[in-house]
Amino acid sequence: MLLLPLLALLSLPFCLAASISAEDAHQKLVKLAAANNGLIKLDDSSYNLLTHPKRTWSSSIHFTALDPRRRCAPCKEFDPSFTAVAKSWSQVPASERDTHFFATADFDNAMGTFQKLGMQTAPVLHVHLPAEGSRRPASGRTAPIVYDFSNGFDAGPLAEQLSQYTPVPIPYKAPIDWSKYGTAAGVTLIFLSTVRLFLPILRSRWAWAIGIVLTSLVMTSGFMFVRIRGMPNSGANGQWIAPGYQNQFGQEVQVVSFVYGLLASGFLMLTLVTPYQTNPYRQRLQVYLWSGVIFVMFSVLISLFRVKNRSYPFKLLL
Repeated sequence: MLLLPLLALLSLPFCLAASISAEDAHQKLVKLAAANNGLIKLDDSSYNLLTHPKRTWSSSIHFTALDPRRRCAPCKEFDPSFTAVAKSWSQVPASERDTHFFATADFDNAMGTFQKLGMQTAPVLHVHLPAEGSRRPASGRTAPIVYDFSNGFDAGPLAEQLSQYTPVPIPYKAPIDWSKYGTAAGVTLIFLSTVRLFLPILRSRWAWAIGIVLTSLVMTSGFMFVRIRGMPNSGANGQWIAPGYQNQFGQEVQVVSFVYGLLASGFLMLTLVTPYQTNPYRQRLQVYLWSGVIFVMFSVLISLFRVKNRSYPFKLLL
């Protein structure tokens, strides 16, 4: 026998909403929106006003659960975006602004509505189209449109999607990201400071000469050959010399460039440094030293050719 009184109690809000004319409901909604920067805070009663069966307005209703006890992280992430879009809608002229409303229904303030709709997750966004008037859809649809969160929780895509159901596009503009400009300015200052610090090095012809020589040594040692073909750093069982002239391991590049570098250094020392030694004994010692380095390193280079191709006929020391 208690079932009938319970059903009557649950249906009371709907009866009250139906008893209020669409014009009176619209005026109350306009006041509620103006009191909170264009965003209506819903409870069970105001939800029934917003979804009046003879409404001539549309609405976007955000169902959420912001209480910390609910532990709804997506709700906290999406709420600022929805609030920003609703605030931007308040800038539209009243003739269009008052034909679409933005509202938020929190679980703790509208439990009856959540139970009536059978909602078990949040956030959820419903778009209710007009049931009467010129903006009523031709299909006569009265069921709410559920927003698809596949575009994420950002305010920009939200405003773009909801503009399909508003009388005029939502004039949302993303706020200026000052952190982005601050980061760019900081990076620019660091770059300019670094350039100023290393400017003498960049102007030095010796710095450029050393860079060009090192690059030439690496490239002539087969670096690009190894990178383009995707060759491994070494072979099986620690083998670092690939047989044949059409194969090369990464470690070969390091060894060959080191050998070429010592050979080039030996020739440079003999031609640029040794002739200017004023001490005959020191000059003679450098001639012997760098000539020996060239002889040994050239022997090592030839031996590498012999390892890669056993039929190579020449050798020096090794």
